[in-house]
Amino acid sequence: MKSVHLSASVLALAATAALPAFARDQIQVTGSSTVLPYATIVAEAFGENFDFPSPVVEGGGSGAGRKKLCEGVGETTVDIANSSSRISQSDIDLCAANGVGEVMEIRIGYDGIVFASAVAGADFALTPADVYNALAAKTVKDGALVDNAAAQWAEVNPALPAQDILAFIPGTKHGTREVFDVKVIEAGCKETGALDLFKAVAEGADDKEKEGNAKKACLELRTDGKSVDIDGDYTETLARLDADTNAIGVFGLSFYQNNTDKLKVATMSGVVPSTESIASGEYPVSRPLYFYVKKAHIGVIPGLKEYIEFFVSDDMAGPDGPLAAYGLVSDPELAATQAAVAAETPMGPLE
Repeated sequence: MKSVHLSASVLALAATAALPAFARDQIQVTGSSTVLPYATIVAEAFGENFDFPSPVVEGGGSGAGRKKLCEGVGETTVDIANSSSRISQSDIDLCAANGVGEVMEIRIGYDGIVFASAVAGADFALTPADVYNALAAKTVKDGALVDNAAAQWAEVNPALPAQDILAFIPGTKHGTREVFDVKVIEAGCKETGALDLFKAVAEGADDKEKEGNAKKACLELRTDGKSVDIDGDYTETLARLDADTNAIGVFGLSFYQNNTDKLKVATMSGVVPSTESIASGEYPVSRPLYFYVKKAHIGVIPGLKEYIEFFVSDDMAGPDGPLAAYGLVSDPELAATQAAVAAETPMGPLE
């Protein structure tokens, strides 16, 4: 991991942190695979800059993580659950039943991606259906699923440019691949009617399993060179666009905003991506990301409060921090989150 430049306030926090003796001296974090890479970045930087061990961060999924958080209180239970969806009432009820009285809800930012092309290139006004019909392995034709043979964007939608389809998308290990899959490809699959056709032929023991398998089929993309996974960072995607100015690439919002001299952003469903449109939920290819903290463990598990404060600090979660560089859209209300963390404010009833 690259070294992280820390502000004076964070360095002061690290200097004053002490390590008392407890049976467990490592913070235990589980949950969302989407939040996992962000939490890993923070955990590594925390271990490097504080007098505490690096937290143990594991995946397993948002729902499973929240259930683990709610298993009870004590050193044998986890401290934090990362989540790419908001906690449910059933989770809260489970927590209460197991003696987990107060939980802190911490929004770390937004998972948001933009589609952009070379600044001198054509304008793109996309929808999830357009992207699905351009990049999916199977599309709908005359009411049936067929192999995708579209060569140009104009074949997908006559309103789009008559240029060859070539898209550089987040690789499967990238932090923003899930939002691309769910908010673009899966949404487009549903919009075009392909999901219903996949459901009709899906195998499974029950409707839930069949639907799950149908959604997996939706996510299968072309392998003929029209859709190219990029496992590196956004600079690699930008380099690919420099080499082929007819291509379109997927970027984190902050990276695009720092490269507007090189990139022209596409609208999605008529909405221009911005910090405001992502934070409001108007821009469709985004969602808030959270983690949930067992408040009873603060002051018991060494370094837990310091880790939470460090995670939401400007140095980590701000627009110029390493999380934004990886793809997180910084929360415009980050200061309010920082204040709530400092006050150890538990979440109230779900609205």
